Amino acid sequence: MASAPYGGGQTAKRSGGGKGVSHMSTPRPTVANARRLRKEMSLPEVKLWQAIRNGQVDGLKFRRQHPIGPFVLDFFCPAHKLAVEVDGQDHYFEDRAERDLARDRWLARHGIMTLRIPARWVLHSVDNAVMAIREQLTHLPPPGGSAACPPP
Repeated sequence: MASAPYGGGQTAKRSGGGKGVSHMSTPRPTVANARRLRKEMSLPEVKLWQAIRNGQVDGLKFRRQHPIGPFVLDFFCPAHKLAVEVDGQDHYFEDRAERDLARDRWLARHGIMTLRIPARWVLHSVDNAVMAIREQLTHLPPPGGSAACPPP
């Protein structure tokens, strides 16, 4: 689950997040929403988190429910600026798909690629979801580069 953009309020400087991302301001309500979402993760999100946390994917660090700009990313690998989104059925309705596309474009403009993994894939095989993440990591542009990643 990811939050919709928040249109106002106070902002907080985020530390960390990889080169070019650490300077981004995040609205305080987005940070609060991220904290809430960490406690309310869906079953597919929990399963994937258990498989990618603590460097289990090639020693890489992932953050869960990571606030960035006006959004909360399901998972974020700061070293490669990769957002991993676990999409439930609600992401496949027209208005939501349009919002996801706009969000992915916003992230791409900020040097962050998005990999969208259907929740049903995670429930069916967490290992296959992790393989999709590894595959995406091998196709990332060199540091400093960016490109949009289409949804699966």
